[in-house]
Amino acid sequence: MRPRVFLAAAGLALAAACSSAEAPVQAQAEEGAERIECAIGPGAGFGPDCLVERAEIGGATVLTVRHADGGFRRFEQLPDGRGLVPYDGADPADQELREGKLEVAVGGDRYRFAVQPVDGPDAGD
Repeated sequence: MRPRVFLAAAGLALAAACSSAEAPVQAQAEEGAERIECAIGPGAGFGPDCLVERAEIGGATVLTVRHADGGFRRFEQLPDGRGLVPYDGADPADQELREGKLEVAVGGDRYRFAVQPVDGPDAGD
């Protein structure tokens, strides 16, 4: 079974102090959006090029990931802490814990979210 994880709101910012060498991200996200690493398109390498907005919609926590090219994807954070699922898309998502991050792949796009393990009796499932 997959370990339970919760996305840490503060942990979504992988690099709070961004260097000038990073590719610029268009100012398309709401104030307070956090930067994550993403690889947009088949064969693309990861870079700190996506911004994440968090909202509550109909009782669900929804993350909108905005790409530098203007595209976006939305994910619902599962209430049981088992990760993310596409919120409004037909493409299924694969997810895997890698080096302390939740890597989510949808189509040819990949995203890395910081995670926080859940403490409790079922945390090791």
